Amino acid sequence: MHTPAAQAVAGSVIADAATPGARAVAVKRLARDAGFDLAAITGAGDLSDAESVIASRIRAGLMDGLPWYTEARARRGCRPTEILPGARSIIALGVSYYTPAPDVPADGALRGRVSRYAWGQDYHRVIEQRLRRLMRGIQSLGGRAAKAYVDYGPPPDRAVARRAGLGWYGKHTNLLTSSHGSWVFLAEVLTDLDLAPDAPLKKSCGSCAACIPACPTGAIVAPYVLDNRRCISYHTIENRGVIPLEFRAGIGDWVFGCDLCQDACPVNHRKQAPGDAAFAAASLEHARPDLAALLVMTNDEFRERYKHSAIRRATLAGLQRNACIALGNLGDRRAVPDLARALRHAAPLVRGHAAWALGRLGGVAARDALAAASGDAHETDAWVRQEISLALEMAAGAA
Repeated sequence: MHTPAAQAVAGSVIADAATPGARAVAVKRLARDAGFDLAAITGAGDLSDAESVIASRIRAGLMDGLPWYTEARARRGCRPTEILPGARSIIALGVSYYTPAPDVPADGALRGRVSRYAWGQDYHRVIEQRLRRLMRGIQSLGGRAAKAYVDYGPPPDRAVARRAGLGWYGKHTNLLTSSHGSWVFLAEVLTDLDLAPDAPLKKSCGSCAACIPACPTGAIVAPYVLDNRRCISYHTIENRGVIPLEFRAGIGDWVFGCDLCQDACPVNHRKQAPGDAAFAAASLEHARPDLAALLVMTNDEFRERYKHSAIRRATLAGLQRNACIALGNLGDRRAVPDLARALRHAAPLVRGHAAWALGRLGGVAARDALAAASGDAHETDAWVRQEISLALEMAAGAA
């Protein structure tokens, strides 16, 4: 990535970057050298269409559960010159995170699933390092002011990338690229450099809507429209509380995120080279964790295993809540002893979802564990007691 030959070529391009077109070529070369698979450029004008769409969806409640995602934030993000006064261009960037799935041993363990993007290193850290490298290159081109973001800043990543021609909107609301499908992390750099812009791609999903029925919780409520309140990724990551009963069965065995709509997309079925090794599964447990082991994991173990992973965002109690749901959905009664022990977990959030899972599994052992918990005077949490009661009814119905 930083061979003398590459540096020499980049240096020669920079030396000749006297026009907007030449500077754009130089910036794209610098982006590739910094470790980005995709780079495209758009102007720093307002993203008025995106601002209108985001505001309407916030008002409709489709972004509920993300209190930080406000109209004020969207308004600022869609007006680049408010973020960086004097901005003239935005560099849209993409990094592929597609890597082959690790082999799962036939060890009999009941395992959950983690979204592909979280298998390896936390992409924020990896991409931030590459952005710093690119920013140094922008300075060498004469850029005096620049701001860079991964996905935590106000700019709407997908809207910027679409206008720059990096990709097009998929009906699952992810950005699709010709070369890497939707398996890409997005980032952007706002700069005061005058760069020749790229044109948006003349591509779309056409009549394909394979992603919409692929979502078991019905989160894609219309083409290009996602209801955050129904999304498996939202509930297994961002939701810190109780997962509504109506969505638990649809979550299946996902314990962090979800890839179902992306897996259904024909663009993602095209053969592609593996993405960056930084995003390959750090271990089997990062991609297909043993659910019983998750239920007894300590905070120290959680911090150690996931210290370089995006999975930390879920919190240990959240991950154990998700493990309970996954065990209930797998339908294997070997999980009953582990879930019965989880009825005595320190966190009410875990106890309540363990009760639901036992009710879903049913059987004599599950009913006995629930009955014992129902009669336990030490259980004083009203919500947990309600979950136990509902689970007993469910278990009786299953019988």
